[in-house]
Amino acid sequence: MGHALESQARALLTAKAVRTRAGQMLELGLAGGLTHFTVDLDRMDGVAEAVLAVTRKAYPTLDIPFHARWRHFVLGGIDRWARLADAASWPDRAARARAEFDLAIVSVLLDAGAGAAWRYRDTATGADVGRSEGLAIASLDMFASGLFSRDPRAPFRADAEVLAKLPLAALTSTFQVSDANPLLGLEGRADLLRRLGKQAAARPEIFGLHDSPRPGGLFDHIAAQAVGGAVAAPAILSAVLNQLGPIWPSRLELAGVPLGDCWRHPALKTDDATAGLVPLHKLSQWLSYSLIEPLQRAGIKVTDIDGLTGLAEYRNGGLFVDHEVLRLRDSADAARAHEVDSLLVVEWRALTVALLDSLAERIRAKLGRTPETLPLASILEGGTWAAGRAIAFARRPDGSPPLKVISDGTVF
Repeated sequence: MGHALESQARALLTAKAVRTRAGQMLELGLAGGLTHFTVDLDRMDGVAEAVLAVTRKAYPTLDIPFHARWRHFVLGGIDRWARLADAASWPDRAARARAEFDLAIVSVLLDAGAGAAWRYRDTATGADVGRSEGLAIASLDMFASGLFSRDPRAPFRADAEVLAKLPLAALTSTFQVSDANPLLGLEGRADLLRRLGKQAAARPEIFGLHDSPRPGGLFDHIAAQAVGGAVAAPAILSAVLNQLGPIWPSRLELAGVPLGDCWRHPALKTDDATAGLVPLHKLSQWLSYSLIEPLQRAGIKVTDIDGLTGLAEYRNGGLFVDHEVLRLRDSADAARAHEVDSLLVVEWRALTVALLDSLAERIRAKLGRTPETLPLASILEGGTWAAGRAIAFARRPDGSPPLKVISDGTVF
């Protein structure tokens, strides 16, 4: 029985499980069976038009890159990482890919909501950058300065042993945090990086195949799975969830397998031990999208990019609430703050994933595109995240999301 239970648990660590259960949540919502939300699909066409409008503004030729951390390293029209990486000498393509995996993994783990008040002063331009973009540039500066490297002559690496002992003060100063410039969840972020370091050090057979243990060793683990020079995007997520899963603070477990960004909702029925469980894997999928380009640059073809799902975070989710596709049954819920494991947040996030699939179909139909020529990853980038932010600022001067979630800096 233990083995069967473990395989049921591992099945939740997949993009397919996220998509299937989000779809079930949407069906429940359309049937009026959810506790907190009703769903009005008649308003989806307006959402599609809003997303197309921001997409055309940002990408007039509709040649849209993937939604990934790499987009945030471009500031003032300059691609900061590309400039550093192109100027460096790499022994081979795999060495650069390991560095890019190191950077993406560390940067994404530092990328939980920053809060509205925090800003990062960029030394190169003097610009003050907030939110996700500010966290990105700050994390890139840390990486480029060798903060995570054990070798002062080789800054572009994140060594397991350095991460494992990372002092909170190192992040406090490099993030420029002060009483006047507070950053949410700093301790949680530092702890996550330490746990990342310990996990990489403890699993050299995964993270130390061709170098000393480092998160970037995950590149070699994934590259080794390539068949005919190709890896499917959902396999990237499986590697991220199975190899990095243990770093997340303890949440739900099944048969000793930590389930990560997975929550309970009693309305979700299955006929096995996973009944009532709703996997979302937001940060892990954001990371997986961000690992596609380093793999491609290293000469590995990435297939089935649409096998990953949309991201259950507050910009994508806010898009559907602000456009009134999703309506609260109790309007007072808009004023309250909700825990991440509350039924309201679990419903909101799962509905968001399913609605993003439906929205992608509408947008492709309007543009005469296919999933191959316009993957979900590009629609998210064009796209839904920016449109969610745009309507948030149109509705509320501070651009805050329409629903308040109490975040510990490790979910989204």
